[in-house]
Parts: sequence; C-alpha cells; structure tokens
Amino acid sequence: MFYFRTVSVNPPLPEPIGRLRELSYNLWFSWNRPARELFQEINPRLWERVEHNPVKFMLLVKREELEQAAGREDYLKKYHEVMQEFDRYMNIKKWLQKNHPEYGDKIVAYFSAEFGLHESCPIYSGGLGILAGDHIKSASDLGLPLVGVGLLYKHGYFNQIIDRDGRQQVYYPDLNFNQMPVMPVVGGSGLETTVAVEFPGRTVYARVWEIKVGLVRVILLDTDLPMNTQEDRKITTQLYGGGRETRIAQELILGVGGVRALRALDIHPSVWHINEGHSAFLTLERLRELVGDGIPFSTAREAVRVDTIFTTHTPVPAGHDVFKRELVEKYLRELCKGTGLNCKSFIDLGWDSEYNEFNMTLLAMRMSGFCNGVSRLHGEVTRQMFHRFYPGVPVEEVPVTSVTNGVHASSWMAEEWKNVFGRYLGSDWMERLTDESIWRRVDEIPDGVIWDTHLLLKEKAINFARERVMEKHKRNHDPVGLIMEAGEILLPHALTIGFARRFATYKRSTLIFNDPDRLAAILNALDRPVQIIFAGKAHPADTEGQKLIHKIMEYSREEPFRGKIVFLENYDINVARYLLHGVDVWLNTPRWPMEASGTSGMKAAMNGVLHCSVLDGWWPEAYNGKNGFAIGGPGNLHLSEAEQDREDSYNLYKVIEDKVVPLYYNREDGIPRQWVSMMRESFRTVVPRFSTTRMVMEYAEKLYIPALNRGAAFLESGCRVAERADRFKRFMQENWHHVKVERINTNGRWDMQAGEELTVESVVKLGPIASDDVVVELAYGNDRGCYLGKMDTLTMELKGRIGEGTYLYEGRLPLSQGTYGYTVRVRPNDHLLAGKFELPLVRWADSF
Repeated sequence: MFYFRTVSVNPPLPEPIGRLRELSYNLWFSWNRPARELFQEINPRLWERVEHNPVKFMLLVKREELEQAAGREDYLKKYHEVMQEFDRYMNIKKWLQKNHPEYGDKIVAYFSAEFGLHESCPIYSGGLGILAGDHIKSASDLGLPLVGVGLLYKHGYFNQIIDRDGRQQVYYPDLNFNQMPVMPVVGGSGLETTVAVEFPGRTVYARVWEIKVGLVRVILLDTDLPMNTQEDRKITTQLYGGGRETRIAQELILGVGGVRALRALDIHPSVWHINEGHSAFLTLERLRELVGDGIPFSTAREAVRVDTIFTTHTPVPAGHDVFKRELVEKYLRELCKGTGLNCKSFIDLGWDSEYNEFNMTLLAMRMSGFCNGVSRLHGEVTRQMFHRFYPGVPVEEVPVTSVTNGVHASSWMAEEWKNVFGRYLGSDWMERLTDESIWRRVDEIPDGVIWDTHLLLKEKAINFARERVMEKHKRNHDPVGLIMEAGEILLPHALTIGFARRFATYKRSTLIFNDPDRLAAILNALDRPVQIIFAGKAHPADTEGQKLIHKIMEYSREEPFRGKIVFLENYDINVARYLLHGVDVWLNTPRWPMEASGTSGMKAAMNGVLHCSVLDGWWPEAYNGKNGFAIGGPGNLHLSEAEQDREDSYNLYKVIEDKVVPLYYNREDGIPRQWVSMMRESFRTVVPRFSTTRMVMEYAEKLYIPALNRGAAFLESGCRVAERADRFKRFMQENWHHVKVERINTNGRWDMQAGEELTVESVVKLGPIASDDVVVELAYGNDRGCYLGKMDTLTMELKGRIGEGTYLYEGRLPLSQGTYGYTVRVRPNDHLLAGKFELPLVRWADSF
C-alpha cells in the first residue's frame, strides 16, 4: 500500500448558474423540491443513477449539459427563484430570534453517533440517526445556533442484499467523501484541521469534516489518516461495527475528539446535548479542561453537569453500552495522565456496582443536569429502569422528564400533499405547522382530492416495489419466470400494509404470521384482498433478527402468500420515503413497553397513512380512536413474552378483520368515506403535535434555555457558584443521617367529610442542617395498598424552632372525596438544584 492524495475535478459552471455547487453542498436542498429539480432537470437519468447526490452529480455531469441548462430561459427562471428562496431562508429572522432573541448567540452542541440527513450521506443505521438528522434540520428552520458533532464512517452502516435462499447478506460500501456533500474543514494556514486523542501507548488523529444543513453545521471526525496505525485508521470504518475495543475507541473519538474539534474551530458551546450514551465521554474532556485549569474535581463535575443534557432513546438493554473495568481503565488512564484528574473518580461516575460494569448511559445521567426520554411512556419506563439509583425516591419523581420525538415534516411529507395543503390551508401553512387551528381546515379538502392524492402516491410505491424486486431477481440470476412475475406483484387496488424498520427481535416483525392460515384467509379474500410490504435490516451480529427476515422470505414464496407478501432489500431513506407515502396502513408491533418512540409511524401519519400499532412509544399520546388503529389496549407487564405475543397477535388479526378491512372497502362513489375521514383526523392530530418543529421548540424552552441560564450562573466568577453547589451537596450527603421526622400530630380520622381540612403537625430533627436548606412536605395520594398513587405534595410551613436543630412544621390540606394516604417527608432544597431530586436524598416519616 502506498500514500496518495486526492483531488476532485469539477466541470466549470457557466456564470449564470454559478452558485449551483454551493447549493449542492448544503442539505437544504434535501427538503426543497425546486432545489433538487435544478439538478434533476439537467440530466434526469444521471440524477437517479447517483441516487439524488448533487455533489456526485456535479462531478459526472457533462459541461455541455450545464451550458445547455444555463441557456434555457425557463431553467434560469427557476434557478433564480430557488437561490432567492435559499438566501431568504439563510437570512430571515426565525422563531428563536423572534421569541428568545437574547439566546441568539448561545451555541448548543448536539453530539450523536449517527446522523440520518439524506441518502447521499449514508452514515446512519435507523431511527436514532434519522431523529438526529431531523433535529438538526428543525434547529436550522427555527434559527437555533446549534452545531452537530458525530463520526464520518468510511463504510457507513452496511448495504443489505437478499440472496437466492432468502437470507440477508452484508456488504460495506467504500464511501468516497469527495463525492458526498461533506467537506474537510481547512484552517487559516490552508491545512486540513485535525485533532489528537491520547490512546494507550499512542496518539490517534482525526480529520475534521463539515456538513452544512441549512444554517447548522454538523462536524464529523474520521481517523482514516496516514499518521495513524492501520488498526486506528479503522476506528471510524463502520457504524456499530467491531468489538468492545472498537466501540470504546469510537466513543472516545466522538466524545473527547468532538470537544477538541469544537475548540479547534473556535466554537464555544453554552449547552452540551448528549443524544444517547455513545457520546458521554464528552463529559470527561470537559472535566479534564476544568481540572487542568486548577478547579477541584467535585466543583468541575458540578460545572459540567449544569449545562449538559442527556436524551436516552431505548429501554432495550443492548442499546446501552457497557464495558469491563479493565478496558475502561486501559483507555482512560492515558487521558487522565498529567491532568490532575483521578481516573478512578471518573470511572466511578459510570460504574454500576450491581452489575459490576461501566455503563455509558449511567455516566451520561450522572453527568447531566437534565435527562429526558423520548415519549411520555418512555419517560415512565426510564424512571422505572433507573429507580434503583434513587433509593427512597418515588419512581415518578426520579429526575427524568420526557420530550416526545417528532419528524421533520418538510423532509418526510410527500410533495403531492404539500401542494394540496398549500391550496386548502393557506400558503403559510408550513410556517404555522404547530398551529392546530390551521389543521382544522383539512375538513375543507374534498374527499376526492384526498383519495386521488393517496392513490397517486400508492401507485408510485407499488411501481417502486416491483422494480426493486425485479432488480433483486435479475441480480440473483433467478428464473425468467420470477423476473416477469415481479412486474405483476402487488395489486394496485388491494389494501396495502407496510412494515419497515430495524429487524430487532423486540419489534416482532413476524407477529402477523402467528396464525398463517388466518393470515392467508385475510390476504386472499377475493372481494377484499390485502397485501403486505416488508423492509428492514438486521444488524450483522443479530442472528435472530436475520432469521426473522429469512422466515418472511420463506413465507413470501409459499403459494397462499406469493405476490402478496413482499420484502424490499436495503432499507434506507429513499425506500422509506416511497413506503411511508404510498401504503395504506403502517403496522407497528413492538413488544410493550420496548418501543421508546417509533417515529416511522409519525412520518406515515403525516402522509395520511393510517397507523396501526400496539399502544407503545408515541402512539398512546396520539391515538384517539379516530386517527388510526390500536392493537389491543394498554400494555400489561404481568404477561410473559409468549402470553403477550399470543394476546397481541389475536388482537392484530381482530383489528384487521373487524376494522381495517371493512373501513377500507366500504365505498361510496368509489371513495372509502370513513377511511378518508380517518386520514383527515390523522393530519389534524399528528402533524401539529409530532413534528420536530414542536419537538425542538420544546427542547429549547424546557431544557436548552434553563441549562443556558444555569450554566451562565455556575461558570461566572471562576466557577464560584459551582463550588457553592458542590459544597452544599457534600455537606448534605455527610450530614443527612441527622435528619429524622420525630413526631407527627394530626386531626386525621378513619372517616372524614369532603370539605374538611386535614391538619398535620410534624417535629423534624435536622441536626447541623439549616432549616432553609430543606423543604418539609406533606405527601398525599391515592391509597394503593403499598404505595401512594398519583402522589402530590404540599409544602409544610415552618412554625418555629423548638430545640437544638429541631423544628416544628404544619401543613393543612383541604380534602376532596376519595380515599387518601398521607405522610411527611424531608428533602434538600436549594435554588441551585435543577429539580427536586438532583440530590437524591429524602427522609420519610416512620409509622405514626
């Protein structure tokens, strides 16, 4: 092997269209159709051949084709309109500048192991990456000064092939970064920017790249550099590839290298957002910086926590990276050397003593002032998961909030629907996406317009599916009969169900096959046929997930299902787009409560595709009985997996037979009026509430701005406030054993009348702790036998000091009808704490 450098040679652009290359390097084009058409109209075949990648297109297009386009009056007109719109987008005041102008220069650093921005940048695997990409796009739309930080993978995730035996085969594309909308960051000296990270016995270097997404920059690191060893060059080869050493190496480059890249680019974030635990090592680098400046470790920890936000995305154990102590010590020892940072102290921050392992999710939680799940239900599940780290704290008060995910409507909504909404909702509907009053106007859209638009998109989806299956048969050298048959699979008029997602086992892709005979009867009804399109990848190491794909492929070849069950290989953004736009029903069957959110269903619903799902993830928040279908009722943790599968498959068949099929085929003048009514309700209820426009606004107001305000306070005057917060916490931890609820007097009787007032007096011993540093609360809620349901609290009034370190408190609670339990508790209280149990100390009354 020998060293060489690369240069990309583009054809010169005619002066009238001289900004076309600038446009190709800003992913704003990905959600602006006229911008994409500027490339497509020059050479439509080439545009499809390069898979909608404008940078690669510009490298391959002929000079004379560019000149021909520049000479066409209609093309120049569109070009000028697009560039005017682009300039307007990049310069107008947006939501943040209008609503929170004082934060306009406060940068949020958003770290993620993957970003799903567009098919021209295949460095994502699934929902986490797509969510991150949509977050970035909406941050740009809203004017948030956000910068993304991730890794640039030489081979991306992987490409999937289904072989003649119906098994998944994996191959890794060799991505040419010079043919992607990503550019190396060049410093003032003209040299490419690199950063160095200390590894055991060596230094690893990473080149810094940049993707422009509207107003937002996404900074990506790659270690495929000649100054690295062959092994280290492979660190950023594959997303989620390799063993534990590769994973910890990737996460150090992402977290530590990511912070150093921002410093090298003179970017100084005010808020740090950890999107899933992979990037939690950014807290290590920030600690190193502060400790290196002479700030004590415990004070530095408070300063880092205060402006750090952690979003956890999965309740599935495999989604939480864990490492053995010796592996963590091996890598962190070198980073801590010579900085004054104690390696063991940092490891303790992520150490799970119950399982004897270092947990990246736990590290992120302990080093973040704010933590959130990605749906209301997922917030509840996460609080349950981590309740063991908050002894004595009620599960509902574990400091994990939720911000329900959303999707970037401009990217995922079909252009055909955008045109319809433009005609009937007003030209400014996209700017008012979260305004629910706008979406009441969908009632004004005629049934025929809605149905015709859907049928047009359905025809495109079926034609696309046929072409993909035909291509697969040709590549596999299948018999001519199979190739010809591919052109006739999937009836255009049949009810079409879509199931496309990662083939993780908990998503239960084969649940619908639990009773093959019953399914065959559903699919083969002569007057009401049904068909299903599947797509999705199983991780190369997930043999069980791969078996599910093989099982579906085997079913698709059996006579009752042939031509009615179809599997599309190599699921990506482009495949998703066709299915989300064009199937009739989007099926989701995760094992409850393992689905954190499930954004594909939101994308489908935004296109009038009715969602049919277990009540998991986002669906319990959205489902109202009129905007889609529920499979069964609320989940039941007491059921075994086999019982849950049996229950859910029964309910799945029942909802398809009793509701989905009759509604779809009940026609009036050729239109399923009730179905169209449900499509309207889907638009009306899902679009304004489940877009990343709403989501990023919520992050800004619920998490980013509070973190900004706290961070500014903590870091001023050389971290004096952080030092005070640290002192307060240590003092409380050292002296909490003194706290006791000594005596309670109450007028409470077994039987009281509505309207009476419950009075509770309590003597509380605090010892050396000041009364101002605690809050004493009357806690009450529904009597559930062993705990209080829907618990609430009332702050008790300090009536006076009655002895050395002993105080009297009183609380009065007006009673409404019902059965209540009540008690008294004491917890720390300081305005420097982010929430009630940032410091997880509580003392409850003994029996009284």
